[in-house]
Amino acid sequence: MAFSAFDGVTIQGTFFTLVVLYVASKALSFRHSLQAVGYLPGFRVPFHPFSLLGALLPTSRWNPGLILIWKLRDGTLYNHFGNSTISLVPFLAGPPTIITADLDVARQVSANKGMKTFEKPDSANAIFIQWGMNVFAANGEVWKKHKRIMGPAFNNKLYESVWKETLRTYREMVSDEGWSTKERSGVFSVQSLAFKLTLLIIGKCGFGFPFSWSEPARTSDGRMSLQEALRISADTFLVSLFVPEQMQKLPIKKLRDTFEAKRELLKFMQEQVTERKIDAGARGSGESVGKSDAFSMLVEASENEEAKYQLNDSELIGNVYILLLAGHETTARGISTTLAFLCLDDSLQEEIYQHIISVVGHEREPVYDDYSELNKVAGALLEALRMFPPAYMLVREAFEDTLLQIPNSHGKEGNRSVPIVKGTQVLIDLVGIHRNPKYFDNPEEYIPSRWSAMSNELDAISTFGLGPRSCIGRKFALVEVVCLLTILLREYKVEPLLDKNETKEQWKQRVMSVKVALSLGIKDVPIAFVRR
Repeated sequence: MAFSAFDGVTIQGTFFTLVVLYVASKALSFRHSLQAVGYLPGFRVPFHPFSLLGALLPTSRWNPGLILIWKLRDGTLYNHFGNSTISLVPFLAGPPTIITADLDVARQVSANKGMKTFEKPDSANAIFIQWGMNVFAANGEVWKKHKRIMGPAFNNKLYESVWKETLRTYREMVSDEGWSTKERSGVFSVQSLAFKLTLLIIGKCGFGFPFSWSEPARTSDGRMSLQEALRISADTFLVSLFVPEQMQKLPIKKLRDTFEAKRELLKFMQEQVTERKIDAGARGSGESVGKSDAFSMLVEASENEEAKYQLNDSELIGNVYILLLAGHETTARGISTTLAFLCLDDSLQEEIYQHIISVVGHEREPVYDDYSELNKVAGALLEALRMFPPAYMLVREAFEDTLLQIPNSHGKEGNRSVPIVKGTQVLIDLVGIHRNPKYFDNPEEYIPSRWSAMSNELDAISTFGLGPRSCIGRKFALVEVVCLLTILLREYKVEPLLDKNETKEQWKQRVMSVKVALSLGIKDVPIAFVRR
């Protein structure tokens, strides 16, 4: 059939009409998005930073990308818009979003006083529930149920176990790495040690697994060891989420290892849930848990609840696994960053060393009862977490229309009520809060003494979250790191491992650069451990 000029005009007209309709719909949607954020000034960009294109395309003036929060850290962009609470409105892809580095606004969003005003959006939760629903990802009444069960498992019995296992694992590391026969030991990436150490400690205290520093990756019959399965599962978390299971069976080592690790670990966990339920039932509800690991105490707490509050097997596994994933990575980053800062300041390191000696002495092994007195050690960690918070943002979504009280522009007193439309996201910028001069003097400087007046039990730093949903593993991490740094810094002085002709300042510029992935940290930290 012949194609006439009239047909061509018709096709062109139809195409033009569709383009006009698309542009009009996007313009209308953009206007609604501006209304949703109360017309707060801020970014107007094609794609939301966390949309597929926003994440994949290079960072530029029109595409802030995944490192947006780090770009905001010095306050320059907040100052440009005249407020510590701004908006980000994409005109092509992504939800209207409010970004805040104001602690008062963050607390309003995080308060959650029995209401569902702000909750975690499903899009932010998908990554954390592949092993089962858990206290980190749950919302509303489901979250309350998980918190009710998880709470009793995090107690002094667990923390004392964390302290003891940290000491044992540290001694294994020193021996197996050959440090005990050397006056000086160099490590090109302290993260490699920190990640292994925190993984073993959480494996022991979270699961009760009998791990050791030098355990081989394969058993005598060729199967992947449980310890290796845990390591691989933690390292390939994103692979197992985004790569379909059938593709994980392809003859590519990383994919095959990911599939095998998840299969072995899941099988073992399911067996452990069954075994520990039987143990709990044999003791009866009136008897306390026999083991001190979090998994056993979690199963015990669940079994002692009424049926409607009990967690199913998937939920039990999901909660312990999220402790493994979130706990070992963020804690390892905190250790690495703290040691990097201490490398750069000999006088500060000496001050902390003398503090350790005043509390623990030169000879005796530190004990859990020392924890509350080691405030300068805790301060060194808290200050490192302030400057480089591993959990660098919190994402919430308005589940109903509401109001936020937002401070007026810089230099003006008072607040203004800003209407927030259901579906609007709020991104709490923890990097920005931690570097906001409103809350911290000289925020760009590493000053651990700023924490000396605060108990390390206080909710003094928001890298562990805010409000009732703050991190349930906070004290687990603090106890672990304070114990490790206490014994490590008593026995070794840490120095930067310099390249040829490199100065400390050049080392600092090379190392203290941010890496953003599932969590935020710094680049590989090369350190020399010099025996005292």
